[in-house]
Amino acid sequence: MKRAIKASWFVMGIGVLSTNSTVAQSSATLYGAIDDAIVYANNQKGQSNVYLRQGNLAASKWGLKGVADLGSGLAAIFDIQAGFDLNTGAASSSGLLFNRQAYVGLRSNTGGTITAGRQYTPYLLFVGPLAPSTWLTGATGAHPGDVDGLDTTIRVNNSLTYTSPTIAGLQGSLMYALGGIAGSTGKGQTLSGALSYSIGPVNLAAGYLQMDNAGGTATPGFGTASTASFGTSSLNQGYLSARSVRHVAAAGNYAFGDATFGLNYSNIRYLPGGASLYANTAVFNTYGALVVYRFTPAFDLAGAFSYTLASKANGINEAARYQQYSLKESYHLSKRTTLYALQAWQHSGGETLNATGRITEAKPSVGDAENATPSSVRGQFVGMLGLTVLF
Repeated sequence: MKRAIKASWFVMGIGVLSTNSTVAQSSATLYGAIDDAIVYANNQKGQSNVYLRQGNLAASKWGLKGVADLGSGLAAIFDIQAGFDLNTGAASSSGLLFNRQAYVGLRSNTGGTITAGRQYTPYLLFVGPLAPSTWLTGATGAHPGDVDGLDTTIRVNNSLTYTSPTIAGLQGSLMYALGGIAGSTGKGQTLSGALSYSIGPVNLAAGYLQMDNAGGTATPGFGTASTASFGTSSLNQGYLSARSVRHVAAAGNYAFGDATFGLNYSNIRYLPGGASLYANTAVFNTYGALVVYRFTPAFDLAGAFSYTLASKANGINEAARYQQYSLKESYHLSKRTTLYALQAWQHSGGETLNATGRITEAKPSVGDAENATPSSVRGQFVGMLGLTVLF
């Protein structure tokens, strides 16, 4: 459970919060998660491995968020989040203190919310909660390599986001991230939009995301001046020199008693440009289904299946394809503490491009836990046993 600290202002030092109780309407909340698991992978680049991995059921992080009541239904808000590696103590991203999110904004009870800073996209925030990465974790439940960004691998700098209030179950959100490059303000920009609709046991969402490449790197890839960054795996490593990456996704969940059923679909396109290592647009279509069942208030089980099919472009004769099966068992020791087990198996087939643009065999990469360590053969299994504590 998150603990609220009443304050008129806040100052963040090394583990210090300064508070003043004179303004009861303002508050700051220190929160976070600590997560670790022992992991077995049958094949990581040709070798089996047993190791510790943090951030599986929940990413290890700490954050500070707050609200200041301005009256008349208007409030100022902020949220800053820092991720860290529990097993080494290192920051999750070198050179980034608040690597996960860092934004400030205004929230109106009737007009909606506008925020500015480093943020997750409406595409993720609306569609992601209905996708398997939320129900089964991104580590082993995200679609192969998190190629569609429905886990938290995509974050956007220099962004402005507007989110409407919910009206009759319908809500929308728009984001635009300014490239900030003099003489070419649209270079490296990011655009995203999403809609959601909820009525009774039915939840539906659809989203769009476009990430443009600012270029400017010594080797072909997404330039460091690009406002968006995304995960790299064996699935998309041959297409990082794209001039633009475009995502479309839709998902729906239906709750029936203690059970929840879901379907999801995504279409990802890597559009080539003059500096790209490939000539034709690369497309990844993913079809998925999930089911969750709560046996008791303390124990629940979830399962998911996904099938990802890539295009035959760029000289590829047999399109890459990936089948993934994921399971999660959770036992909630308390509202804040969960013991969990995760299992996933993925099989690949066909061909894709490697990092130099050459045709190679498509190799599996379970969820987004194995983005840097794909299998050297056509199959990959990953199992985890871990513990997460929220505060």
